[in-house]
Parts: sequence; C-alpha cells; structure tokens
Amino acid sequence: MSKAKLSQDESLSFKINYQLLPKETNQLDLYFSIPIDMGINANTLNEVDYFNANIKCHSAYYSEQLHLPLVRSRFISQSKGQKSDYRVNLNLFCYQIRIALDADVKQTLKLKQAEEFYPAAIELVEQSAKLLVKLRRYTPPDNRLKSYFQNADNYLSWHTEQAFLKLLARGPKSSDFSKERGEVIDFCKQENLYREKQSYNSQVTLDDPNRITNKMRLLERLIEYGVVFNKETTNLGANLKRLARGAVTAVIMAFVMYLVLNARSNFEEITIALIALLGVIYGLRETFKDDLTQWAWRKVQKGRPKWRNKFKNSVNDETVCTQTIWLEHIKKKDIPDDVDKLLKKRGRQNRQEANLLHFSCKNQVQIDEFLPGYEEVQQRITFNMSSFARYLKKGAGKLYSLEGHKVSKNSVERRYQINLVMRFKSGEDTQLERYKLTMNRSEIVAIEQMKD
Repeated sequence: MSKAKLSQDESLSFKINYQLLPKETNQLDLYFSIPIDMGINANTLNEVDYFNANIKCHSAYYSEQLHLPLVRSRFISQSKGQKSDYRVNLNLFCYQIRIALDADVKQTLKLKQAEEFYPAAIELVEQSAKLLVKLRRYTPPDNRLKSYFQNADNYLSWHTEQAFLKLLARGPKSSDFSKERGEVIDFCKQENLYREKQSYNSQVTLDDPNRITNKMRLLERLIEYGVVFNKETTNLGANLKRLARGAVTAVIMAFVMYLVLNARSNFEEITIALIALLGVIYGLRETFKDDLTQWAWRKVQKGRPKWRNKFKNSVNDETVCTQTIWLEHIKKKDIPDDVDKLLKKRGRQNRQEANLLHFSCKNQVQIDEFLPGYEEVQQRITFNMSSFARYLKKGAGKLYSLEGHKVSKNSVERRYQINLVMRFKSGEDTQLERYKLTMNRSEIVAIEQMKD
C-alpha cells in the first residue's frame, strides 16, 4: 500500500502526496478540529468559496526511478509516430529533476548551522551536476526532436542555477566555509556560461528580469506536457440546487396563494385592509424564501459529493483518473469511531470545544496501464490556510520574568493549534494519523505528527 504523506508547503499552506497504480481506488479523509476561539465555523467559512480559492488538486505521472525515462529515450526510433514518445519521456525526466531539486533545497534550508548546511549544499551540487550530464549525454541528432531537448535543457539549467542562488541567499553565512560557498557559485557560473554558449536566450531577454522569468515559466509549462494532467472540474450539485430552489418556491407559492384566496373570500370588495394584508403576505414570502431555500439546500446536500475532477492526458485527451470531492462542516456525532478514538487520545488540557470541518476525496484510476516508463500516478492536494488566518487575533503579549532583582520582558505571539486527523484507505488497508498544526496570522509555525 502506498502511504499518504502530509508536509508543509509554503508559509501558510500544507500539501498531501500519494500515489495510484492502474485501476486502483483509494479515499483520503481529513478531519479538522478547529478551536472555537479561532472564530471559524459554517457562518464565517463558506465551503464552496474555500474550495475554489484555497484547495488545489494536481495529478501527474510519477516514477521512483528517475533515470528510467531517459535511458529509454536512447532507444526511441526517430521514425514517424515516435516523436511524442521522446518528448513525453524527456519531460518526465526533467519534471522529476525539478521536483526533487526543489524538495532538497527546501530541506537543506532548514539546516541553520553552517557546519551542516554547506556539506549538504555541496552534495546537492554534485547530484545536480550528474543529472544534468545524463540529460545532455543523449542530445538527439534529429532536428525534429532537438527543439524539445533545447527547451528542456534551457529551463532545467536556469532553474537549477536559480535554486542554488536562492540556497546561498537564504542559507547561513560563515567565513569558515568560503571554499564550499565558492564551489556553489562556480557551479552557477558554469550553468550560466553553458546557456550563453548554446545561445538559448537573447541578450535583450537576459537584460530584462521580467522577460527571462516569463520565458522560463513558458518553458516550465512545456516540460509538463504529457506528464501533468489537464484538470476538468465539474460542480455536481448544480442541477440538484435548481431542483431544491424550485421545490421551495413551489411550496411557498402554494402557501401564499392559499392565504391570498382566503383573504379575498373574507373581503367582499377591495379595501385598504385587503391591500395591506396582501402586502404583508408577499413581504413574508420574500423574507423567508432565501432562508428556506438555503436550509433546504443544506439538508439535501449533506453527505453528498460537491465536485468531481477529471484528469486527462494532455497528449491524447484520455481520462486517466477521476477525483470525487466532499467538503462540509460536520457535527461531533458525524465523526467515524476510529477518528473519534484518535481525537480522544489528546491530553485533557487540549480537549477544548471545537468546530469540525471534513474534507474527503475518492480517487479512481480509469485505465488499465500507463505509458511505458511510467509506474504510478501521483496526486497532490494543497491546502492554503490564509482563509483561516484572517480570523485570528493579531495580539502579541508580553512575558515577564525575574532575573535576580531585575524584571525582564519578552514579546510573545498568539498561536493557535488545529488538530488534523488524516485517514487514507487503499483496498483493505487504512492509514490513520493525527497531526497538530500550530499557526499564527502570518504562517504555519509547525506541523507535528502525534504518536498516539
């Protein structure tokens, strides 16, 4: 069974990754236990708005063996019909180098001591250099294929240089490791010189930071062709919502007509009193119509999936996998027993009253086998918590302490803790984990997996 992995993404977001095999079906459930004092509930956080703005689903081909697509590219025939194979395999290799490099750079930046940071940076330089050599070893002689190689090579060289420059800019500074820092800088210079020798970018483009950045974004999208799937999202409740609205309107109109007919029968002629009564009846209809419609819609929608994502291969437009998604505020009685038991294992001081938000997605691979060189499909779901942060209090307090006869004070920030239970089902196996997510208004401070 492949396991789901939860990790921090950016300052106010986290992501979950997991893999799928051909014809596999699995389900991911997330239960957010949000303390009452955070002010996040069904009235302040609309599920539809939160999903559209802050939950991003991504799907792409995945292979544990990074070298496999490149090795296969040596044997691709350049005859008609094989052109797309070379491009897709090349893209897979470059895409995974980019993902791996970004992850390693982020991990290396967590090393705050220069004694740990610079050896890790040098090792990363050596690994990156070897992968770039492998890429450039098999330059296709056919002009039809060379343009794909040049685009990928140009982007990967630029992205690698940018990754290491960011590493140096954000990493610890130390004069004791000037040699190691120089090696990283030399590697960046070599890549810059390599692109210049290959005439990949014009001088006009290089002189304008906006132009070179936008060009590389375009090349980034090109290397995702055939690897990252196109997403098509469908709102599953659109017709059901129209039906609920129509049913509520019909009931209200029937009741209003009953009152109107009774009023007419009690008045022999049109009077001011009749007009006033009819005005009150129609006013009450307009007052309660929206509230009743919303109430009925919530009752009908409860427990039903709200969206469906179709992920299609960008080469042949074939649906590779589908993702059915639920998102709703729930009550404590709706929590499954295994999740409830895990939440009860918290310390008594942490069992504060909370609101509950449930996210669920059921994934299903539609095809029997992937293209040669591909082993799995990787799903990634990113949750942005900025909508949560806006409701948090800004306040920073003071902590006073006594040091001898001197009173000192330290500024402390207000932090909040969200308990998050992740349940991942694949076949007969179930992965059940609890995380403690600590955040303030500006960032997720820490994500800790609790060993219950």
